[in-house]
Amino acid sequence: MIEARSLTKRYGTKTALDDVSFTVRPGVVTGFLGPNGAGKSTTMRMIVGLDRPTSGSVTVNGRRYADHAAPLREVGVLLDAKAVHSGRSASDHLLAMAATHGIGKARVREVIALTGLEPVAKKRVGGFSLGMGQRLGIAAALLGDPATVILDEPVNGLDPEGVVWVRTLARHLASEGRTVFLSSHLMSEMAQTADHLIVLGRGRVLADAPVSTVIAQASGDGVRVRSPHLAQLSDLLRSRAEVVATTTDDGALDLRGVTAAQVGEAAAAQGIVLHELTPLVRSLEEAYMTLTQDSVEYHAGGTGHAGGTGHAGGAVHAGGASSAAGTASATTTGTTR
Repeated sequence: MIEARSLTKRYGTKTALDDVSFTVRPGVVTGFLGPNGAGKSTTMRMIVGLDRPTSGSVTVNGRRYADHAAPLREVGVLLDAKAVHSGRSASDHLLAMAATHGIGKARVREVIALTGLEPVAKKRVGGFSLGMGQRLGIAAALLGDPATVILDEPVNGLDPEGVVWVRTLARHLASEGRTVFLSSHLMSEMAQTADHLIVLGRGRVLADAPVSTVIAQASGDGVRVRSPHLAQLSDLLRSRAEVVATTTDDGALDLRGVTAAQVGEAAAAQGIVLHELTPLVRSLEEAYMTLTQDSVEYHAGGTGHAGGTGHAGGAVHAGGASSAAGTASATTTGTTR
């Protein structure tokens, strides 16, 4: 379990994190989202002791990372896949890490096989592709068989097979009761992988809720309708001041401000036949864009000119189970103080 309490980090006059609190729980995959500059990397670095908070605290499995006698056996972290001596082979890199914690060669062979590195295990890391470097970082994160796994952009550079493999791995680790904390900018992949989301914007928590809740709260009331009497139905529903109706390119009617039940009842009362009545649900990407629209540092304009924005929007919170995290990296091979 990862617990952050009133976590604040300032760099001079800039506040990277502002009173951030959350709990990442075992048994589920927790996604960590936010625009560039939101504070995600700072948070992950503080979890494993690479940055000190200005105030507040963060613990893993009840202790600060630096207080664990054998951190690789507690927390597996992938923060920077390039943080490897380029002259070493993948096998030698993992063996060196294993030696710091008394981990046997058999476990090194296991993670090499698990991550698909066997064909390149004896090759120098400096010649690795981005995707193979990511696999090595994940192997390092799993080396100590940790209860908590933290992966920062683990699918970066992977081919489609590799992306599916990471998704399957994350869900498998969570099914074993591990804490899995996963960041990514790929919303479509996060929608298929994560159970719970923590979203940061301008150093503050914008959402801490299950994926379904984040999407539902961003979607609001909306429905798509098809009918041979669409004009009659449209006139009927537009009489409601709160309803906004839009005709789609393929002849359907999208309605906002009304539920499917209300449309169905209104149509039945007037004897209007319906061929389709589908609630409109936004994708995670659309929900994320809505949630973070006031937290993006730069927006691209029509000419490519970027400009600043206002302050972070409101937060979305939900009770019950939160999230999970887990994985280890070459940058955190020993105790960091």
